[in-house]
Parts: sequence; structure tokens; C-alpha cells
Amino acid sequence: MFDRVDPFIGTDAIDLSPPDGIAATWWFPKPQVGNTHPGACHPFGMVSACAYSGAYPTGYGVYDLGTEGLPTRRFDHLQASGFTHFQQSGTGAIRKYYNYVRVTPMLGPLDELGTSWRITDEVAEPGYYACTLESGIRCEITVGPKSAVHRYTFPSATDARVVVDLSQGGLAIDHGATVPLRAHMQTHGHAEAAGQITVEGAPLSFHLACDSPGWRQSLWYDRRLMEGSTRLEFDDIRPTTLRPFGLLWRGPVEAGGSVELRIGFSLRGTERAASNLSTDIATRQEAFDTRRTATKRAWREHLGTIAVETDDADRETVFASALYHSLIKPCFAPGESPFWPADGPFVFDLCTMWDIYRTQLPLISTLFPQRSVELANALLHICEEEGNLPIGYRMARGADRFARQGSALAHTFFADLCALEAPGIDWDWALSCMHSDLRRGYAEDYLERGVAHPITHTLDVAFAYHCTAVVSRQVGDEALAGQLEALADGWTAAFDQSSGLLVDSSFYEGGKWNYSFRILHDMATRIGFAGGDRRFVALLDEFFGYHADPVKQPGERPGKDEMDRGYALNRFEGMNNEPDMEVPWAYHYAGRPDRTTEVVRAAIDQQFGPGRGGLAGNDDSGGLSSWYVWASLGLFPVAGQNLFLVNAPSFAHATVDVGGTPLTIEAPGFVEPERGRPCQYVQEVRLDGELVDRSWLGGHELRGGRRLDIVLGDRPSTWATSTRPPSASTSDSLARTPGAP
Repeated sequence: MFDRVDPFIGTDAIDLSPPDGIAATWWFPKPQVGNTHPGACHPFGMVSACAYSGAYPTGYGVYDLGTEGLPTRRFDHLQASGFTHFQQSGTGAIRKYYNYVRVTPMLGPLDELGTSWRITDEVAEPGYYACTLESGIRCEITVGPKSAVHRYTFPSATDARVVVDLSQGGLAIDHGATVPLRAHMQTHGHAEAAGQITVEGAPLSFHLACDSPGWRQSLWYDRRLMEGSTRLEFDDIRPTTLRPFGLLWRGPVEAGGSVELRIGFSLRGTERAASNLSTDIATRQEAFDTRRTATKRAWREHLGTIAVETDDADRETVFASALYHSLIKPCFAPGESPFWPADGPFVFDLCTMWDIYRTQLPLISTLFPQRSVELANALLHICEEEGNLPIGYRMARGADRFARQGSALAHTFFADLCALEAPGIDWDWALSCMHSDLRRGYAEDYLERGVAHPITHTLDVAFAYHCTAVVSRQVGDEALAGQLEALADGWTAAFDQSSGLLVDSSFYEGGKWNYSFRILHDMATRIGFAGGDRRFVALLDEFFGYHADPVKQPGERPGKDEMDRGYALNRFEGMNNEPDMEVPWAYHYAGRPDRTTEVVRAAIDQQFGPGRGGLAGNDDSGGLSSWYVWASLGLFPVAGQNLFLVNAPSFAHATVDVGGTPLTIEAPGFVEPERGRPCQYVQEVRLDGELVDRSWLGGHELRGGRRLDIVLGDRPSTWATSTRPPSASTSDSLARTPGAP
């Protein structure tokens, strides 16, 4: 799988074949670009490194700030003014853009620092990025969990330089720069230095070591060398007084001569940064190649948790790259919390929970359960120290507040782990945090008035009560569980039973229809609000554009009228947005898994592809890529309910390492998909040879299984049409009859 990954997928505007069928009726409200970067990353590592142009939103590429329509170019060509560390992955306007500690190889004087050179000959693989600047310098970067190694190969020069700029941060867009609040730096001999910058309230420390025999080391300030100085100290920096500052090494080099720069990072001081560097890169000899090999090995292990078989190289590349993008974030940084003194688990770049809780977090829990436990404990520490379970969490001081999008979503993650009886979590502690969190923010409106606006918060909070009841029952507090379940029933206040849709409210990046079909814990009652199965299916058909005309996507910098016309379609937003990414599987709850197959197949085949423009929307820290991984396997996790919905897979054969146990997924009758060929439907499902005449598997079934056979055929069958996935209001969910409210 490693050899098929293309880290460049998603770095450019969407470049896919024009859609047809129902996919041509879907409308995209968000930017038509993946917003990924090809930089070097370690699986779930703290550090990333990439060529820096200042473009939106990762610092790599050519685009300006954009939140709707086709992205607008800021630059005519790929370029870089250096190479920075810490990038977001696939996100949008989150206002924390990192790109700290810029390293620039140069042939000219410091006055040229900040020049952007055209870049060519780019190469990227998991854990490695390389390009050539138009100055002729070949640039390579690899990373460890808490470190980076740069290697620069120069043309012949009498005064080549490697310049470290500590004042650089953020993006080159309006209001996108990040200015350090404080900074200090100390040299240690001619080859090493250490320091710290405080950025967005986070103290980022570093230890640098440069393998440059015969070169001179100098501090610099305001593009002037500070010969003889060994320390820089800035106690109070303001944007109006900021002057660039940093460190450089310079000297003669023959053509083909290389310089390596090793950087250890920490959020807990320079001594720990030096220790992290020593741990990640134990030797100076061939440090770059040694670190690259170790990171490649880590990526092979992580990517090896899933294997698929296909003769189509492009499809294999798309799948491998989706799995890769699913394993970049969150950033696990054990022992690195800068905001409280205790060691232990620390995680940042949860960007953001509403993007990842449905798809990526269940994928991590399935493939790497110990990582999920580590994440859960990190969230509990955040709650204990900062007073709430976060919706997003970044390398910045203070919890993220996103008033319009989501609330109380960490509870969903905890419910899944609790149902799995994941060891290593103090569930009494977890229950206390979850319960306390439901007394804050929008949850207070829910408790006092029975409803919270935006109305999606009513659904969030009600489901969080349901998830908290799961944990309460696990620890043996049945009385509390009963109280919580009664509060979980309040989701009904969010719906207008005359329309079967949500009540009027404000909505973010979508409208009433986009949020009306999420998979709730009581889908039986919810479908009853729509008038029963047939009416619910009719609403879904309208939402997904069955029998509708093709639509025109927003262009560059669309105006309000253009966007309002699009929202008025009340249409599925495809894989361009997250609010309705689970909705194709809502058909399962109305006995129409064939419809799920049609929608999912249209999305897989037409909204993902090879090449830089291969994503239909922001990857959002791997949330979108994780959707593709699940959908391709013929499974979809119902987050917070320990449930997996079954659908037609996109490969004839796949193996999945489910928490250390291999699960084989076979698809007898499978035919490789081709554009224009009708999709295939599930005819029969067997788990370890036993017939499964229902459209779901429980979490323990999936984790205990060894072989899942999903037999496919060219026509819809009666499979799973007379059963329904579990629902809170039905004591016997298997016995629900089609059409019943």
C-alpha cells in the first residue's frame, strides 16, 4: 500500500471527469479543493514539514483564502520561500495556520530572505518530500514523531547558506500571519543551537544541529549578521515592532555538496527538544537516510493494516492515498502538554470533531485501539484542566469555540470505546467529565428550554446524553442512565412532524435538508415523523437528486445570490462537505440498502480520483478520506452506537487488521467498476459462514469475525429489506415491517 500513496492528491482544485447520473445533481457549497499538502509527515506525528509559499490554508501551493466555490489563485506557479514545520491537513478557515521555524537554503545575501523561488521536480511519499528551487538547490525533508531532518544539495558556491527564520509563521493571506509573542535563542558551539518561540500562546521549543563542516554559524536580526553574539532575547514582540530574526550557517560548497539540518521540537522546553531529537535521530552519521528509513517503516506498518486487491492502479492509488490521509492527524505528542505540568497523553490538531467523529475516529478505533485510548485520556485531561471536552483542539492556548457547527461530540467517541470495553480508561472519570460537559454552553439551553439553536445543537446534545447513558450503564449507575436516556429523548423537539424535516433555524454550510437526515439513536421514531418508510425514502430520493436535473457548481468567488440559489436546491452536498456524509446509509433504516449502494457508488466513482485534483472537497484532517476508506470496504460505522452498516464493497478482496486480528472481506460476483456501468447490489452476506440477513453488524461481531462475504449481483435483491438496524424505541428492531411508522 505504501508504494501506491500519492501525497499530492487533494493539493489542487477539483479535476475530475464531469459527473453523470445522480452525482450530477449534487451541489457543492464549500471550496472545490482538497486543501491537503504533500509535506513529510509521520503517522499521527507531532511534526510535519513542507515547502512554504504562504498559500491558503496549509502554506503550500498557489491558492488565496477561499471559503466557497472554485479556489482563487494567489500565485501563478508553485513556489517556496523556504520550508516550514507544522501544517494543517485538509482544513479550511480555522485561523491557526502554524508554519513555524522556516528554513531557507540560499546562495545570496540575507537581504534576499523572503524571496520565493519557483519549485520543480517535486517528489513525495509518506514521510518524505523533495523539490528543486530555481536557484538550483535540491531540497529534501523527512520527519520523525517529534523531529525533522533537512538535506540541501547545492550547486558550486563560495557563500552558500542555510537560514533559520524564527519570526515566520502563518500564511501570506490578509490577516494570516502569526507573530511570536516572545522568543529566545542560544547557540551551542558552531553546530548547535536551541531556543523557544511563543506562538498563539504555545511555547514551541527547538534544538537545532547542523552538519556543515567548515561553515560559520551566526545569529542574525533584521537581516543583519550579529557576529560574535551567542544569544537572542525578545520579551515582548508586537506586529508593529517585529523584525525578522534567527540563525544561519554559511560557507563554501562544491557542486553536489550537501548540508543536513536536524531539528528536535518540544512544547515543554529546550532540554526536552534536545531529548526528542536524540530519541528520533540517535546518530549524526547518515541521519537523513536513517530517519527516512525509520519513518518509511512506520508508514508501511500503519498502511499495512488494510490491503485491497485490484488490477486498476489508479483505484489502488486513490484508496492508498485516502488511508494515508486518514492517518496524519490528530497529532499525538505524549508528555508535551504546554498548558499543564503533568506528563501523560497530549493530542492536538483535532480539526475538528464534527469533521472526524463519524469516520476517522471510528477508523482509528478499529485499526489502532490503543491510539484511541491515548486520545480518550488526552481529552479527559483537557476537560479536567480547561473545563470542557473540546470540539476542536490545536497547538494554541485555549479551547476552540465553534458556535455554529457542533457541540458535545466527544461523547460519541467515548460511547464507542466504552461499548468496546477498551482497557486503559477510567470510566468513572470519563463519566464525570461527560456529565459535567453537558451542563455548559448550548447544553444549558437544552436543559432549560428543551431546545438549543442552531437546531443541530439539539441533536448533538440529545445524542450526547444517549452516549453518556451508555457509559453510565457501563459503570453500573442505572439510575443516572435512566435520567440521561430521558434527556436523550429531547431530540424530537428538533423536528417538524408535518414536514418530516428539522424546524426552522440557522444552519452552517448547508440548510435544513442537509442536517435533517443524520443517523440518530432512534431512527424508528424519526422515520415515523416523516410518515413511515416510504415517505422517508421519498424525502431521501428528493435530497439525493433522483430524477432531478444536473446542477451548475459555484464558480470562482461566487456571490450571495449564486450561493442562495444553490442552497435553495435542498440537495446533497456530495463529498464536498461533512454535515450529510453519513446520510447515504439512512436508507438502511427504511429497508432500502439498494439506494445506499447507488449513492455511495456514485460518490466513490465520481468524486475521488488520482492526481492533484482528486478530491471533491476539503479533506478536513482525514474525515473525508476516512469516509472513502469505509465506503470502499463496504462498511460504515454508526458513530456512538457500536454499529457497522454493510454495503457493496468497491474491491473484490480486502483484508483489515481489526485491532490486531485480520478480517477478510470477500465480494463474490464482483466486477471492476467502469464509468457508465450499472452498480452492483448486495445479494447475500455471511459472517464466518453464517448467513446475515440484515444490513448491519455489531461492533463485537465485526471484531470477532474472520471472514465477511458480501455476494454481489447486478440487480437489487431482497437482502435486508425486511429488517432494520437497531433503534432506541424498538425493543425488537429485527421485526419492524416495511412501511411501519
